[in-house]
Amino acid sequence: MSQAQAPVAVGVELPATGGRVREVAGRRRPRVTLHGVLVAIMLVWAIPAVGLFVASFRTAAATNESGWWTAIVPPWEFTFQNYDYVLNRAGFWDSFLNSLFITIPATVLVVLISSFAAYAFAWMHFPGRDWLFLVVVGLLVVPLQVTLIPVLSLFRDAAIGGYELNGTILAVWLAHTGYGLPFAVYLLRNYIGGLPREVFEAAEIDGASHATTFFRLVLPMSVPVIASLVIFQFLWVWNDLLVALVYLGPVPANHPLSVTLANLTTNFGGNWQYVTAAAFVSMVIPIVVFFALQRYFVRGITGGAVKG
Repeated sequence: MSQAQAPVAVGVELPATGGRVREVAGRRRPRVTLHGVLVAIMLVWAIPAVGLFVASFRTAAATNESGWWTAIVPPWEFTFQNYDYVLNRAGFWDSFLNSLFITIPATVLVVLISSFAAYAFAWMHFPGRDWLFLVVVGLLVVPLQVTLIPVLSLFRDAAIGGYELNGTILAVWLAHTGYGLPFAVYLLRNYIGGLPREVFEAAEIDGASHATTFFRLVLPMSVPVIASLVIFQFLWVWNDLLVALVYLGPVPANHPLSVTLANLTTNFGGNWQYVTAAAFVSMVIPIVVFFALQRYFVRGITGGAVKG
């Protein structure tokens, strides 16, 4: 036997590395396909937003002459005229502050009240609990429009200091709180009801009151769902037009940004090119809020959806 030949042990099987590699490659193939499909859907979904963004830097005449896709190739003829008109419009920054002044309290009120109610529905026992929760869930299907006249009448009769609530920012706070509570209570109750029972039993054995359990245990463990609720409520109130128009009335001094931007166009649809720029101006704050809380978003929604 030559020295170049090595003895081979009889009866020893070599590892099937080739089969394992093929198995791993077979697993990766569906993932690559799935990711490719998701990227394609994302690009198609983003086309309208990209088109609107490009149109916001074009004049009305240029947009009427050619599609937005022709503007992304040279020669470029972009202009900041639309943004200059929107940002320097009289009352724009006052409306921006009004939107913050309306949205932040309306969001905080909904989160606070719904958190207390959700804990009570999930872990406290009182007569009629299930029926009352059923009523709250049933309010989810009540159209907002059917409540406008009754609530307006209620605010008119419930005057504070001789002044009607209609036309005040307080009326908008109360309206948004009432409209947002059914969904908020439903979402938080399902999540809080799915928290480990052992934690609450241990707290009860240690003599913790409901207030201590709520603030020390429930709130820290419910950060994901609360963050998701903040995103939903903030976006809805910030973008709302109907509730603000109905309860604030024609007083421009109290109008939020959504109402001011809606008034950019004329009665016959003129000045529509300014709406393209206004749309992106109004999206700045909601985008900041979403990206600040996005890491909790999926966990909060899925937890509230499957637990209960």
